[in-house]
Amino acid sequence: MSRFLTNPWSNALRARNSKTTRCWGHLSHVNTHLQPFIAPLPPLAPIGTTLAANTALVAQLDPADVSQWQAIFQGPANTANSTPTAPGADTNYALLVLALASIKQNLGMSPAVLFTGDFLGHEIDLLYSKYSVNKCAVEAAAFVDKTLTFVLQQIRAVAGAIPVYFALGNCDSYTGSGPDSTFLANNAQQLYELALNGAGNEQDVVGSVANGGYYSVEPSGMNHMIIGPNTFALSPLATADPTMIAAQFPWFDAKLAEASTTGKKVWLLMHAPPGADEATTGGEGNDTGQITTATMMWFDTYQTTFMGIIDKYPGVIAMSLAGHTHMDEFRLMSSGNTLAITAGISPVFGNNPAYKIFTLDSLSLAPTDYSAVCCNLLVTPSQFSNYYTFSQAYDLEGPLANSLAELFPTLNASNGEQKQYQGAFHSGNNTANPITSTNWPVYWCGIGFMDQQEFLTAVNGF
Repeated sequence: MSRFLTNPWSNALRARNSKTTRCWGHLSHVNTHLQPFIAPLPPLAPIGTTLAANTALVAQLDPADVSQWQAIFQGPANTANSTPTAPGADTNYALLVLALASIKQNLGMSPAVLFTGDFLGHEIDLLYSKYSVNKCAVEAAAFVDKTLTFVLQQIRAVAGAIPVYFALGNCDSYTGSGPDSTFLANNAQQLYELALNGAGNEQDVVGSVANGGYYSVEPSGMNHMIIGPNTFALSPLATADPTMIAAQFPWFDAKLAEASTTGKKVWLLMHAPPGADEATTGGEGNDTGQITTATMMWFDTYQTTFMGIIDKYPGVIAMSLAGHTHMDEFRLMSSGNTLAITAGISPVFGNNPAYKIFTLDSLSLAPTDYSAVCCNLLVTPSQFSNYYTFSQAYDLEGPLANSLAELFPTLNASNGEQKQYQGAFHSGNNTANPITSTNWPVYWCGIGFMDQQEFLTAVNGF
């Protein structure tokens, strides 16, 4: 395994690039996916196994002000949940604390944290209805709102005054199927205040988030624009208002046009990435690895429209980041547009909790390297530590987008780079959903073939 940088912000890392770099923290996928209830939760065990304990916990959380939640989580009602979540369940309070402590330690002088969706755990509203004496939807929604407030406050305590630029995920909702309009309207203001910490025009950001779950910000003092589209709304699994989607595309086009005209570089923060759902598709292959269909992240028509927009503005997008899959991977969206995906803090899909720290070139505002930090949940006591640094693991330097594009074809052969990529995909825990020689074509083709038919042809012709 590659040697790690003990300090991810180290000048030794910066010196490999010809230009001065500015370090920028990226809060993993983050997919924090906080679940305020006591594990084990599905899929680990039936709800009934923790019914009494969770009923007692919710009886304390429900009437309490959010400012009291931390003490409740640290108290006797949550004793059974005092160690980090095991693989197969969402982030509990103990894992959240562990992750945020690691992020704080590595934050350095980073002027922002980047978050690519899912502040909340899966199905909080449904689980709340199991554990609480309050059963109506309004009360469940209020509990979800309080959970979001708690997560944002915990992140804010670590981030200090710097903004947390975000995209919204499918669990950031009352339905679990995308940021729904009621959730957005109820929480746009606190997302602006607690996440962005007042960055950007308040009226524009709050209005845009409330109406569609997307927004843009132009940080003062730097020649760039951060765009956070609502990409889960483009998923077949979403329940988004069609008018929300219809308005998002012209808005996105106008923002890229504005950046192009004014010479601003764009950082694109997404939750659900384009292309195939590799884990679902890879699990459906037969013994020969051939597939007859592919589960796609977005509707084809939405993906075509989105790709058409970004291709109109070559060179404008300096960095694209996404989450949702919980895995450490990347995708070549189109020529010159590479998407980095960071593994999630939540180990619900069997991955080890992880996040990444990116190093950026201060002139192009594009990433030149990253360090992956992960937590091996099978080791006691669990702690986050440096896992690998991209430039050292793959012996590639320069703009990260170019390095990833160069890496893609080399992964086609059975070599050290392929083993490194496969081992890092689940952040080191490859027992739950192993990548095998049979399903590897799905994962490799998922990097470079975004169109469904091209993806199917590539997998079956591997």
